[in-house]
Formats: sequence, C-alpha cells, structure tokens
Amino acid sequence: MFRKIDDSLSVAGQISPEDVAEAARQGFTMIINNRPDDEQPGQPSGADIHAAAREAGLDYVAIPITHAGFSEDQMTAMGDAIAAARGPVLAFCRSGTRSTFVWALSQSRAGVDPQELVRKAAGAGYDIGPVLAQR
Repeated sequence: MFRKIDDSLSVAGQISPEDVAEAARQGFTMIINNRPDDEQPGQPSGADIHAAAREAGLDYVAIPITHAGFSEDQMTAMGDAIAAARGPVLAFCRSGTRSTFVWALSQSRAGVDPQELVRKAAGAGYDIGPVLAQR
C-alpha cells in the first residue's frame, strides 16, 4: 500500500484514518496530504486524517494539489515539509502520482540529479519523466 521512493519518502493513494495508525507502526513521522477535500465523494476529510495523525503522534501537513498543476508554492512547501520531518514521510493523494510529481519537482529545484529522481520514482512504479521534461 505504501510505495517507498527513498528513505525519506513513501507515497500512497488515498489513506484512511486507520492507515495512519499503520503508518505510525511502520515508523513514519509525518503525513503529507496532497489531496484536496471533496475531490471524490466518500473520501476521508483532511481533518479526519489530521486528527488520526495527531492521535498517532505524527506530524501532518496539507499541501492540496488539484489537477490544474503544480505551483511554485506547492513545490517549496513539499520540499520544506520533507526537510523539516523528524523521520520518514508518507505523502498521499488519490493514487500517489501527484505526491510523487510534486516531490520530484521540489527535489529537481533543489538541484538533485533528474536521472536519480527518475530512478527512484520508477522503483516505486511512477513515471515522472513528463513533469521533469516540462521544467
């Protein structure tokens, strides 16, 4: 369910409050929510995930990303959140793709070799080539 990008980040599709407890058991220290509320009927609210994170002792950051694309502020916020984490981070959206894309864009802006980012993302089952090619 959680796809490991590297030692600092794993991604997932939509998680539930129960998944937050599992994330804590697996050693994650922060949840990053890249999914806007009400994107799909029946999805758990960000407030519910935040409450579960707080109960599990995890930090929580909301950086909602719509299908409209990625802003500079979102890329900065993603990089800053991962850098500030006290351990491994779990980021989620509907499928994990947006979380992976915004991570890759934030890392690329920080000077990480794009081929290294492509390799890491591919290892988790994501193709980030199209978004890095646009930068």
